[in-house]
Amino acid sequence: MRVMVIVKATGESEAGGTPDPAMMDAMGRFNDQLRAAGLLVLADGLQPSAAGVRVGFNGADRTVTPGPFTPAEDLVAGFWIWEVRDLEEAIAWVRRCPNPMPGPSVIEIRPFNDRA
Repeated sequence: MRVMVIVKATGESEAGGTPDPAMMDAMGRFNDQLRAAGLLVLADGLQPSAAGVRVGFNGADRTVTPGPFTPAEDLVAGFWIWEVRDLEEAIAWVRRCPNPMPGPSVIEIRPFNDRA
């Protein structure tokens, strides 16, 4: 099953500071483990929401709203796409993940709709 593993943003990640080099090294080692296990499909971090836009839909109308957006914890700071046996395997790997933020953080796991 494919899952998206979503790193939720924080005030710190939205501020756009440079990630801690030790955390980036730890995350690189974790990604190497995912790759070696054959699970990693894709991984990347996102720029703060100030660099993005939202496009709202209402019938035929489109409204473009520039960032930044709030609250930070509703936003995505980064993601992985993994190919795992089941949700339990994904949970086990997330438990091994280094904390992606300097303080409290949340990682969300969402299965894809696997449609042929």
